[in-house]
Amino acid sequence: MATKTDVSDAIQVPESTNGQSNPPFDEISVSLSFRKYSGERVLHTDLGLSVQDIRDIYRNMLLQRRFEERSAQMYGKQKIAGFLHLYIGQEAISTGSAYALKPGLDTVITAYRDHGLALAFGMSTNECMAELFGKVGGCSQGKGGSMHFFSREKGMYGGHGIVGAHIPLATGIAFAHKYRGDGGVCVCYLGDGAVWQGAFHESLNLAALYGLPAVYVIENNQYAMGTSVDRAAAEPDLFKQGISYAMPGALADGMDVFSVCQAMRDHIAMAREGQPSLLEIRTYRYRGHSMSDPGKYRTKEELDTKKNEDPILQLKSYVLEYGLMDNDELDELDADVKAEVIHSVTFADNSPPPPLEAIYEHVYTQGDYPFIE
Repeated sequence: MATKTDVSDAIQVPESTNGQSNPPFDEISVSLSFRKYSGERVLHTDLGLSVQDIRDIYRNMLLQRRFEERSAQMYGKQKIAGFLHLYIGQEAISTGSAYALKPGLDTVITAYRDHGLALAFGMSTNECMAELFGKVGGCSQGKGGSMHFFSREKGMYGGHGIVGAHIPLATGIAFAHKYRGDGGVCVCYLGDGAVWQGAFHESLNLAALYGLPAVYVIENNQYAMGTSVDRAAAEPDLFKQGISYAMPGALADGMDVFSVCQAMRDHIAMAREGQPSLLEIRTYRYRGHSMSDPGKYRTKEELDTKKNEDPILQLKSYVLEYGLMDNDELDELDADVKAEVIHSVTFADNSPPPPLEAIYEHVYTQGDYPFIE
């Protein structure tokens, strides 16, 4: 993985330009290379994962899927208000990342499509569903909703609703890791649409200048709201965006959990050595941008083709092929996951809403609120 641009010492000069034997310019030769983490190239044994690890990985991915499916159902029943962005199809990214990070040391931050990451990093279905319901038992005490899952204990620093606004925050968290010398790494997840925000470029520049322990992960699910990457990006290989900041770039298969895990381990290791990097993970979301999006900008044929690449189905085929679990065990896991998610709905329903007097809590550090008298 070439990280910095190699400029040739030998200046290449054309034989002639416009009839001149000595043209009024020189040429600079540049050589670049990037690492690509392809699916089906990494086995669980290559990653040192046990059979129990694979069972836990499959369960976690399935938990995210069932949680999101139930969330969509509750939205239809008007139990959930506001925005709801589902993570269906992207579960390999969150789960593969969880098996590359050090719990209790490393930190993560993401945009508004945050449910899957929250569950992958150990937040409970109860606190997540209650947050969607706007109840006091939620991870943000019912005040944040879908786009603002948060758990300092799990190192999950949000859930952020403004496109690209969390990327400078990630850079600040990475700076804090370096300042404290705690050895931690901050992983910042963002969508392909956020790449075109100025804050993204400013953040990468600062991270490279300061040598921050940061990994910027582009979850490229092919569509920024309703616009495909090919129509929005003059250079659709988004991992190349790090070139201008002397930052390593790589591409991983987001439909293969082992590919993601290997890529994340490599990039987190670089970050611990003070080398920030950019990792594009290509995935696909099977639902609309949010619950209000019918997704008519893509064809049924495209969606059907992509469903054959479903990361959960791919992992299921893998565990059956290698004899890690049988169909009965897989069905039992699914039943267990469904029961957990249903219980979380009951928990959320029974949790009270935040009391009215809590409206000013977590706003000011001062207890007397002099600004609102």
